[in-house]
Amino acid sequence: MMGPLGSAAPADWPAFRGPNASGIADTTGLPTEFGPKLNVVWQTALPAGASSPVVTAQHIFLTGAGERKLETLCLDRSSGRILWRRSLTPARSETLHQLNNPASPTPVTDGKNVYVFFGDFGLVSYSGDGAERWRMPLGPFANLHGMAASPILAGGHLFMLCDQDSESYLLAIHKNSGKVAWKTPRPEAVHGFATPSIFHPRQGPDQIIVPGSYQLTAYSAAAGERLWWVRGLTWQVKPTAVVSGDTIYVTGWAPGADAGERQNLPPFEEVLKEGDKDDDGKLSPDEVPERLRHKGSWNAIDLGRDGFLDERDWGFYRARRSAQNVTMAIRPGEAKGDLTATHVLWQTDRSVPVVSSPLLYQGVLYTIKDGGILSALDPASGQIHKQARLPGAIDNYFASPVAADSKVFVLSETGKLCVVKAGKEWELLSLNDLNEPCYATPALADSRLYLRTQTKLYCFGKP
Repeated sequence: MMGPLGSAAPADWPAFRGPNASGIADTTGLPTEFGPKLNVVWQTALPAGASSPVVTAQHIFLTGAGERKLETLCLDRSSGRILWRRSLTPARSETLHQLNNPASPTPVTDGKNVYVFFGDFGLVSYSGDGAERWRMPLGPFANLHGMAASPILAGGHLFMLCDQDSESYLLAIHKNSGKVAWKTPRPEAVHGFATPSIFHPRQGPDQIIVPGSYQLTAYSAAAGERLWWVRGLTWQVKPTAVVSGDTIYVTGWAPGADAGERQNLPPFEEVLKEGDKDDDGKLSPDEVPERLRHKGSWNAIDLGRDGFLDERDWGFYRARRSAQNVTMAIRPGEAKGDLTATHVLWQTDRSVPVVSSPLLYQGVLYTIKDGGILSALDPASGQIHKQARLPGAIDNYFASPVAADSKVFVLSETGKLCVVKAGKEWELLSLNDLNEPCYATPALADSRLYLRTQTKLYCFGKP
């Protein structure tokens, strides 16, 4: 619940996409028109980074990256003044996708302290005045695009998802001591970028909801036990799942998994018989039959990075080629185990978002797909109420939509900010141009919109 400065909840917008990744703020009075010189309360220059702002009663936390430097910044919420910045020296320089950044993961805050993750270092926590509380080096990670999932907090624990091409795991840490509470391996997962969310069942402990390779999985927040899972997701998942009451909405898109692109590959034993010329039990690039070869990077399927495909590598590649891009709704109840056949309410392969997470707001489920395709779906059935392109914003989308004040805010890669009147038959209220690339998801709190561009953080609000 939001409130005025000084009487806010522990944090107004505490994590990636706000309270439990919902993307929703209970605030009003937001403007519909924005620009570098329009409805700007303040603006502050920032180092490079793609992390989203998180907001407490008095502070805003972000991260940035420079030459051999990983930074955590604390800004004064009312003025945008940088109160402190703390630097870490990276332990290494991991391979990144051209659109990724060493400071892509978003911080999380409990209202007093801040917790940050860098793929080139690991985890670190600072107090509100910038004192280091603890650090936990992690990695190196086997992720050919670099890490991007953000940490979350629940029940006194900090949770960090580390999905990679070998030895994926979900980690729980005591938030005050920085000591490991539990670590659960995820052998079924390869690299992914989705931030977990929290599910509160009517009975039983809280659950950590993790979208990952080929399935959505729920773990006990208290002990790390795998409780249930639903198969059918694509092979590389980026969006965060949205939890509303007893229902979970999840989406995932990856290259080669649209309808008509999928391919059923033969088992490893059959491919070995056909292509393994030297009988060493594995496949070099030249030994893979031409009709079965991966058209992209070899490292994308050579999970062990040893120059060959073994049975594990082929198994994931085979699953990848048959995976499907899909949006689905799941109602797990109190069930355990594989819920694929029994607890999926609906699923659709139409206009599946590439990176952006879904938004459930005022009884409508929204998704934004590259090309500026905004869809409004019935959350009970998956039926599309309205689907259309946002005129003037036919673009790629990395930020996720957020909502407040009966408005939905949709931010494109080139800085086009569309303000949409919420509803089944949504209407475009305004198209704004920030004149800079944008990859971070905006934050909403106390009649303000906090938006990060490539070079600065804006605070927008009515005069």
